Amino acid sequence: MAEANYTSGDDYVVEFLGYRFSFNGDDFEQRVTAAAVRLGLIGGNELEAEEVSDLVELAADGVIVEPHSTLGRYVVRHWERISLVEGESLVYWLRKLVFRGAWLDHRVKEGLLEVAWDDDVADFGYRDPHGGRALLELAPVPSWHELQFRR
Repeated sequence: MAEANYTSGDDYVVEFLGYRFSFNGDDFEQRVTAAAVRLGLIGGNELEAEEVSDLVELAADGVIVEPHSTLGRYVVRHWERISLVEGESLVYWLRKLVFRGAWLDHRVKEGLLEVAWDDDVADFGYRDPHGGRALLELAPVPSWHELQFRR
């Protein structure tokens, strides 16, 4: 039986939707940054260490207590506008995307999914290694593009 929980280390331990996932620092930082890019909060993954630290604090703790970067100060200053977009919580979606990626990676590791290139959309997707229906597209995510942090 496949284990339900993802583990890459013990620097960050987070529970989400009944799962308990633990991450090493680099893994968690990369996943949080990728989630922020996917949501449109930031334009790319080339961040300074202080910016990554502020994003990680937001995802892990749900708040940035004392910002260390211009990105962190932007989030704190505009929190009322960016915390919810069309009823969707920024913190919830950062965490959801971190967990979604870890869950999918864990499924690949357990042999329950395979990574496959999809020529039609020019992107990677997932498929059942036993020939079942392919998981071609993940559910859509809300967008923070209009409120994106810009230096």
